[in-house]
Amino acid sequence: MKKTKITLHPSYVIGDISPRLFGAFLEPIGSMVNGTMYNPKHPTADEQGFRGDVIEGLKKAGVPAVRMPGGNFVSGWRWKDSIGPKEQRKQNLDLAWGQFIPNDVGHDEYLQWAEKIGAEAMYTINLGTGDLNDAIDIVEYTNFPGETYWSDLRIKNGHKDPYGVKVWYLGNEMDGPWQIASYDKDPRGYGILAHEVSKVMKFTDPSIETVACVSSCPFLTHYPDWDRQVLEQCYESVDYISLHHYHSAPVGDIGALMAGVNAYEDYINTEIALSDYMKTMYRSKHTMMISLDEYASSWREPKKASWGLNGRLPASTFYQFDPSKKFIHHDPDNMAAGGPPMLTGEVVSAVANASIGLLMLRHADRVKIGCATGGLSMYCASNHDYVWKGASYYTMSELHELAKGKSILPVTETDTYHVDSYAIDDQNQYADIDNVPYVTAAAAYDEDKGELNVFVCNADWEEEHEFTMDIRGFGDYKLVENLVMADDGSMERNSHDNQTLHCPRPVNDATFENGIVHTVLHKISWNVFRFEKAK
Repeated sequence: MKKTKITLHPSYVIGDISPRLFGAFLEPIGSMVNGTMYNPKHPTADEQGFRGDVIEGLKKAGVPAVRMPGGNFVSGWRWKDSIGPKEQRKQNLDLAWGQFIPNDVGHDEYLQWAEKIGAEAMYTINLGTGDLNDAIDIVEYTNFPGETYWSDLRIKNGHKDPYGVKVWYLGNEMDGPWQIASYDKDPRGYGILAHEVSKVMKFTDPSIETVACVSSCPFLTHYPDWDRQVLEQCYESVDYISLHHYHSAPVGDIGALMAGVNAYEDYINTEIALSDYMKTMYRSKHTMMISLDEYASSWREPKKASWGLNGRLPASTFYQFDPSKKFIHHDPDNMAAGGPPMLTGEVVSAVANASIGLLMLRHADRVKIGCATGGLSMYCASNHDYVWKGASYYTMSELHELAKGKSILPVTETDTYHVDSYAIDDQNQYADIDNVPYVTAAAAYDEDKGELNVFVCNADWEEEHEFTMDIRGFGDYKLVENLVMADDGSMERNSHDNQTLHCPRPVNDATFENGIVHTVLHKISWNVFRFEKAK
């Protein structure tokens, strides 16, 4: 049996944990909006057509923040066509995803839905086909109290009080060749645009924070130089940079899937280094923060790939012009009755993605926003009829609920493994991944409340681990709970009828003496250790 040891001490403070760290990303692709969020024919639908069961599920789960309304979609979306009486709204084409946008769910509906679920709305503006005036107008409409054309129009449209949106994303994936009005070939141009847009938005509402795009994929040839050229122009006028990454693994290769944590670590470290270089170059007091606002680790069937390209692809690779292409109408009431088939056990994916959450906690001094792609379904899984709690609900909700206060660095001694190079397609190619830890951890310390919560992912698919955790530095604390959710090899998933098939359960196997925990970590498992100061 392998051995893993973690040592924690209150002096190993990383930084304050942001309440925005375990949020979600929303974009109107397929049934994400039309069917899941919005279905006027659903028996629980409210007066706006929003599904009440989804609202209640997300509200109870406590999802803290949602980045909306896109995504690639937003680079062509005309928000002004989506406000006012529905019968007067314009239907547009979504060129990014090949669909009709009827604007049944418009600017106001997105923000009002966020209010209903109790989440902070973090808004992405159109900097593809949109311009400087659109940026001024949208902040004025959304946040200004009144006595201007756009703020008075918001009041006329039924929302007297300003929405008070604080976080604004300056476009989406602006370096992507697939993006509408991409700045792939002009990073300096985007940097200047982001700088000027951030200025005028803050002139309109000085309380807001802005987020600039950097490379949306570390596989692209121009990464990270594109990022450097952007930051040279806008470093001191924006508050965050936006990171996107989707880690892919061949179906069934659990080691490759779990190695995503290394890919994200490299990406975050690179962007922090670039930002700090800019800080020094400009002799600035401003420290750039990180928003990892699209992320996921998932299985993908490998396609034929030309080895060695690794992002060195002609731009035309990212968009194929098909004369037979037809735009799609999405009927909210024609949502699939069940979820996609599971490729491995549900807990495997939950642990792989939870490990990214632990990585964000280990960078809590700089990573202040996290939005999981699919995060809404993690918090509240759904189909046409029902909602339920999937395995990822438990990892996400426990992180959001228990990761409060200061992030504490866990010094982890564990075995590592190696992943051979592989290619999913021409763009997503991975060189050998070395030194992948089997066990990763993070810890949250709330000194005022006398609480220490430690989160541990065991990615080992072959062996259990003999586990030791040393918290003697915290003094007189007691272990009050140990929760474990482990993969049992079952291909069955949680459902509306069985929401606790895969869920954390309290166990009593751990011993805790003189500040040291001894237990065994199950294969592919999510583990939570809750400590409280003895009274």
